[in-house]
Amino acid sequence: MMKVIILYENQDWLPPLEAELQKVGLEYDLWFLHQGSIDLQSEPPQGIYINRISPSSHTRQHLESIHYNRAVLRWLEAYDRTVINGADCFEFEVSKVHQYTALEKFGIKTPQTKIVCGMEEELKKAATEVKYPFVSKHNCGGKGQGVQLFQNQEAFEKAIPSLVADRPIDCIFLLQEYIKSPQKRITRVEIVGQEFQYAIYSDTSRGFELCPAEACEIGDAFCPVGESEVQSTINRQSLFSLRENFQDDPLVQKYIDFMKTHGIDVAGIEFIENEAGEKVTYDINCTTNYSPGVEKEHGLSGMAALVRLVESKIH
Repeated sequence: MMKVIILYENQDWLPPLEAELQKVGLEYDLWFLHQGSIDLQSEPPQGIYINRISPSSHTRQHLESIHYNRAVLRWLEAYDRTVINGADCFEFEVSKVHQYTALEKFGIKTPQTKIVCGMEEELKKAATEVKYPFVSKHNCGGKGQGVQLFQNQEAFEKAIPSLVADRPIDCIFLLQEYIKSPQKRITRVEIVGQEFQYAIYSDTSRGFELCPAEACEIGDAFCPVGESEVQSTINRQSLFSLRENFQDDPLVQKYIDFMKTHGIDVAGIEFIENEAGEKVTYDINCTTNYSPGVEKEHGLSGMAALVRLVESKIH
């Protein structure tokens, strides 16, 4: 039987996937991608590869993982290896600019966004050209890094030194329209292999660190300025709940078509609804993690769906 090979840099995210692979008896190897070397003229091992490298790698002192993974994915695909969430997909992970331009071209609404490459003066000037309130973000982020809400120019200019000190790894800042949700929540739509799995609500009232994985701690949030102060003592899984009966929403099929067009096998796509009820998409999470609380309560399993997708590639 063909072996499964998992490309990863964060071992805390592995147990749910490993458990599902073990349930169905699939053999697998783990490739820790941080630093190393490959011979481009050598053939990669036969197998089904699962890309689990995240843009948040640099927040765990694994900046090299992002760039090394790019090279490894191109090498694998040059030898026609099957990769779940391959090289083109990974470009969506590491660039929100790539996400927004592709989504808009596909007819999916995204927030008004200005990109800024530069430091103090460029940021100060760009902030005078956007409407307040706005949210600052990193183009290549993860874990909510760099996400802050600003109500006026004075507050932003005070924050500029800290923004520059913690500048994006690709030097691209985003100044993005703040979309106020009447319910202070966003929706995350989980899709695996062109099939809708489920949608969840995420509570934004206590900050923007919205990864639903049990291994992600709210205390690690990089968002000191959310809609209200982040509380590290909350029950993390209480932030997430199932959004029922969402499978027939037209946006779901739009997401599936988008993923198929762009070679994205697995993703959690997030949108927010504004006061007019419009759905505005703002993030594609290709290294998606799943809420154990929601899944246990409703008998769901995103990782089981991922393993079924892997099995379909083998047979």
